[in-house]
Amino acid sequence: MKLGFGRILPAVSLALVVLSGQAASAQDVLASRLGALLGQERQALAVIPDVRLAALTTLPPAAQRNVRTAARSVDYNNAYLTSLPTASGGPQWKCLSEALYFEARGETAQGLFAVAEVIMNRVDSSDYPNSLCGVINQGTGRKYACQFTYTCDGRPEVISEPASWRRVGKVARLLIDGADRTLTDGATHYHTTAVNPSWARVFPRTASYGVHRFYRQPTRTASN
Repeated sequence: MKLGFGRILPAVSLALVVLSGQAASAQDVLASRLGALLGQERQALAVIPDVRLAALTTLPPAAQRNVRTAARSVDYNNAYLTSLPTASGGPQWKCLSEALYFEARGETAQGLFAVAEVIMNRVDSSDYPNSLCGVINQGTGRKYACQFTYTCDGRPEVISEPASWRRVGKVARLLIDGADRTLTDGATHYHTTAVNPSWARVFPRTASYGVHRFYRQPTRTASN
Protein backbone atom coordinates (compact mmCIF):
# COMPACT_ATOMS: atom_id res chain seq x y z
CA MET A 1 0.00 0.00 0.00
CA LYS A 2 1.36 3.39 -0.89
CA LEU A 3 1.06 6.35 1.42
CA GLY A 4 0.79 9.80 0.02
CA PHE A 5 3.03 12.60 1.20
CA GLY A 6 0.07 14.19 2.91
CA ARG A 7 -0.43 11.08 5.04
CA ILE A 8 3.29 10.59 5.92
CA LEU A 9 3.75 13.96 7.61
CA PRO A 10 1.02 13.46 10.23
CA ALA A 11 2.34 9.97 10.99
CA VAL A 12 5.88 11.24 11.52
CA SER A 13 4.66 14.10 13.66
CA LEU A 14 2.67 11.69 15.82
CA ALA A 15 5.74 9.46 16.27
CA LEU A 16 7.89 12.40 17.33
CA VAL A 17 5.29 13.50 19.84
CA VAL A 18 5.16 10.00 21.32
CA LEU A 19 8.99 9.79 21.56
CA SER A 20 9.20 13.26 23.03
CA GLY A 21 6.62 12.35 25.59
CA GLN A 22 8.55 9.19 26.53
CA ALA A 23 11.80 11.20 26.91
CA ALA A 24 10.07 13.80 29.03
CA SER A 25 8.54 11.07 31.16
CA ALA A 26 11.98 9.46 31.69
CA GLN A 27 13.45 12.80 32.65
CA ASP A 28 10.62 13.39 35.12
CA VAL A 29 11.22 9.99 36.70
CA LEU A 30 14.99 10.66 36.98
CA ALA A 31 14.43 14.10 38.45
CA SER A 32 11.96 12.66 40.96
CA ARG A 33 14.39 9.95 42.05
CA LEU A 34 17.28 12.40 42.38
CA GLY A 35 15.09 14.76 44.36
CA ALA A 36 14.13 11.99 46.75
CA LEU A 37 17.78 10.91 47.17
CA LEU A 38 19.05 14.44 47.79
CA GLY A 39 16.20 15.02 50.17
CA GLN A 40 17.32 12.04 52.24
CA GLU A 41 20.89 13.36 52.28
CA ARG A 42 19.72 16.78 53.39
CA GLN A 43 17.77 15.18 56.23
CA ALA A 44 20.85 13.19 57.28
CA LEU A 45 23.11 16.27 57.19
CA ALA A 46 20.60 18.30 59.18
CA VAL A 47 21.24 16.24 62.32
CA ILE A 48 25.05 16.80 62.18
CA PRO A 49 26.21 19.76 64.32
CA ASP A 50 27.53 22.72 62.30
CA VAL A 51 30.94 22.54 64.00
CA ARG A 52 31.34 18.87 63.10
CA LEU A 53 30.21 19.48 59.52
CA ALA A 54 32.73 22.30 59.11
CA ALA A 55 35.53 20.08 60.42
CA LEU A 56 34.60 17.36 57.93
CA THR A 57 34.48 19.67 54.92
CA THR A 58 37.45 22.00 55.57
CA LEU A 59 40.94 21.02 54.37
CA PRO A 60 43.85 21.53 56.79
CA PRO A 61 46.63 23.99 55.86
CA ALA A 62 48.93 22.83 53.07
CA ALA A 63 51.86 22.51 55.47
CA GLN A 64 49.94 19.99 57.58
CA ARG A 65 49.02 18.01 54.47
CA ASN A 66 52.70 17.83 53.42
CA VAL A 67 51.83 19.61 50.18
CA ARG A 68 54.62 21.52 48.49
CA THR A 69 53.94 25.19 48.12
CA ALA A 70 54.90 27.52 45.31
CA ALA A 71 58.00 29.68 45.45
CA ARG A 72 57.53 32.53 47.88
CA SER A 73 59.34 35.14 49.88
CA VAL A 74 60.21 34.46 53.49
CA ASP A 75 61.03 36.54 56.54
CA TYR A 76 64.65 36.11 57.52
CA ASN A 77 64.23 36.19 61.28
CA ASN A 78 63.89 33.75 64.16
CA ALA A 79 60.31 34.81 64.96
CA TYR A 80 59.22 33.72 61.49
CA LEU A 81 60.97 30.37 61.80
CA THR A 82 59.46 29.79 65.24
CA SER A 83 55.97 30.39 63.81
CA LEU A 84 56.32 27.59 61.25
CA PRO A 85 55.24 23.99 61.95
CA THR A 86 57.93 21.38 62.50
CA ALA A 87 59.26 20.26 59.12
CA SER A 88 60.00 16.82 57.80
CA GLY A 89 61.01 15.17 54.56
CA GLY A 90 62.89 12.46 52.76
CA PRO A 91 66.62 11.77 52.27
CA GLN A 92 67.33 15.02 50.39
CA TRP A 93 65.67 17.08 53.11
CA LYS A 94 67.67 15.20 55.73
CA CYS A 95 70.96 15.82 53.89
CA LEU A 96 70.31 19.56 53.67
CA SER A 97 69.13 19.75 57.28
CA GLU A 98 72.27 17.98 58.49
CA ALA A 99 74.51 20.29 56.45
CA LEU A 100 72.81 23.35 57.92
CA TYR A 101 72.99 21.90 61.43
CA PHE A 102 76.69 21.07 61.37
CA GLU A 103 77.80 24.01 59.22
CA ALA A 104 75.68 26.92 60.45
CA ARG A 105 73.26 26.12 63.28
CA GLY A 106 74.68 28.98 65.38
CA GLU A 107 74.21 31.51 62.60
CA THR A 108 71.63 34.26 62.31
CA ALA A 109 68.48 33.40 60.36
CA GLN A 110 69.91 35.21 57.34
CA GLY A 111 73.19 33.34 57.63
CA LEU A 112 71.35 30.03 57.83
CA PHE A 113 69.28 30.76 54.73
CA ALA A 114 72.38 31.98 52.91
CA VAL A 115 74.28 28.74 53.52
CA ALA A 116 71.24 26.81 52.29
CA GLU A 117 71.19 28.97 49.15
CA VAL A 118 74.79 28.06 48.36
CA ILE A 119 73.99 24.35 48.52
CA MET A 120 70.86 24.79 46.38
CA ASN A 121 72.84 26.88 43.87
CA ARG A 122 75.39 24.09 43.54
CA VAL A 123 72.64 21.59 42.79
CA ASP A 124 71.50 23.86 39.95
CA SER A 125 75.04 24.22 38.57
CA SER A 126 76.44 21.79 36.00
CA ASP A 127 79.76 21.94 37.86
CA TYR A 128 78.38 19.96 40.80
CA PRO A 129 76.22 16.87 41.43
CA ASN A 130 72.53 17.34 40.70
CA SER A 131 71.15 16.37 44.10
CA LEU A 132 71.43 17.79 47.59
CA CYS A 133 73.00 14.65 49.04
CA GLY A 134 75.38 14.47 46.08
CA VAL A 135 76.54 18.07 46.54
CA ILE A 136 76.92 17.78 50.31
CA ASN A 137 78.84 14.49 50.21
CA GLN A 138 81.01 15.35 47.21
CA GLY A 139 84.59 14.33 47.96
CA THR A 140 83.73 12.80 51.31
CA GLY A 141 86.28 10.13 52.23
CA ARG A 142 89.13 11.71 50.25
CA LYS A 143 91.69 13.67 52.24
CA TYR A 144 91.37 17.43 51.73
CA ALA A 145 88.73 16.80 49.03
CA CYS A 146 85.45 17.08 50.92
CA GLN A 147 83.36 20.15 50.15
CA PHE A 148 81.80 20.45 53.61
CA THR A 149 84.15 20.02 56.54
CA TYR A 150 81.77 18.14 58.84
CA THR A 151 81.60 15.24 56.37
CA CYS A 152 85.31 14.43 56.76
CA ASP A 153 86.44 15.81 60.11
CA GLY A 154 86.51 12.36 61.67
CA ARG A 155 83.83 13.19 64.23
CA PRO A 156 80.48 11.39 64.29
CA GLU A 157 77.45 13.43 63.20
CA VAL A 158 75.33 13.49 66.35
CA ILE A 159 72.25 15.71 66.60
CA SER A 160 72.42 16.86 70.23
CA GLU A 161 70.44 20.13 70.02
CA PRO A 162 66.78 19.38 69.21
CA ALA A 163 65.76 23.05 69.00
CA SER A 164 68.52 23.78 66.50
CA TRP A 165 67.57 20.70 64.49
CA ARG A 166 63.96 21.87 64.23
CA ARG A 167 65.15 25.33 63.18
CA VAL A 168 67.44 24.13 60.39
CA GLY A 169 64.81 21.62 59.27
CA LYS A 170 62.36 24.44 58.63
CA VAL A 171 64.91 26.33 56.54
CA ALA A 172 65.69 23.20 54.53
CA ARG A 173 61.99 22.60 53.91
CA LEU A 174 61.42 26.17 52.70
CA LEU A 175 64.33 26.08 50.26
CA ILE A 176 63.41 22.66 48.88
CA ASP A 177 59.81 23.78 48.43
CA GLY A 178 60.91 26.73 46.30
CA ALA A 179 61.51 29.72 48.57
CA ASP A 180 63.14 32.63 46.77
CA ARG A 181 66.94 32.80 46.90
CA THR A 182 67.67 36.49 47.23
CA LEU A 183 70.47 36.69 49.79
CA THR A 184 73.66 35.58 48.05
CA ASP A 185 73.31 36.60 44.38
CA GLY A 186 74.01 33.09 43.10
CA ALA A 187 76.88 32.27 45.46
CA THR A 188 78.35 28.77 45.26
CA HIS A 189 81.02 29.10 47.98
CA TYR A 190 81.32 30.36 51.51
CA HIS A 191 83.77 30.33 54.41
CA THR A 192 83.80 31.52 57.98
CA THR A 193 85.86 34.46 59.19
CA ALA A 194 88.11 31.97 60.98
CA VAL A 195 89.73 30.90 57.69
CA ASN A 196 90.98 32.57 54.52
CA PRO A 197 90.99 30.10 51.59
CA SER A 198 93.01 30.97 48.50
CA TRP A 199 89.97 30.96 46.21
CA ALA A 200 88.45 33.79 48.25
CA ARG A 201 91.07 36.12 46.73
CA VAL A 202 89.82 35.26 43.23
CA PHE A 203 86.08 34.72 43.53
CA PRO A 204 83.89 37.84 43.78
CA ARG A 205 82.28 38.21 47.19
CA THR A 206 78.50 38.55 46.98
CA ALA A 207 77.38 38.80 50.61
CA SER A 208 78.30 38.58 54.28
CA TYR A 209 76.02 37.30 57.04
CA GLY A 210 77.12 36.64 60.58
CA VAL A 211 80.50 34.86 60.51
CA HIS A 212 80.10 33.65 56.92
CA ARG A 213 81.33 35.23 53.70
CA PHE A 214 79.76 34.24 50.38
CA TYR A 215 81.25 34.10 46.88
CA ARG A 216 80.18 33.39 43.34
CA GLN A 217 82.38 31.12 41.26
CA PRO A 218 83.72 33.00 38.21
CA THR A 219 82.91 31.49 34.83
CA ARG A 220 86.55 31.48 33.77
CA THR A 221 87.50 29.24 36.74
CA ALA A 222 84.41 27.02 36.66
CA SER A 223 86.44 23.92 35.79
CA ASN A 224 88.74 24.32 38.78
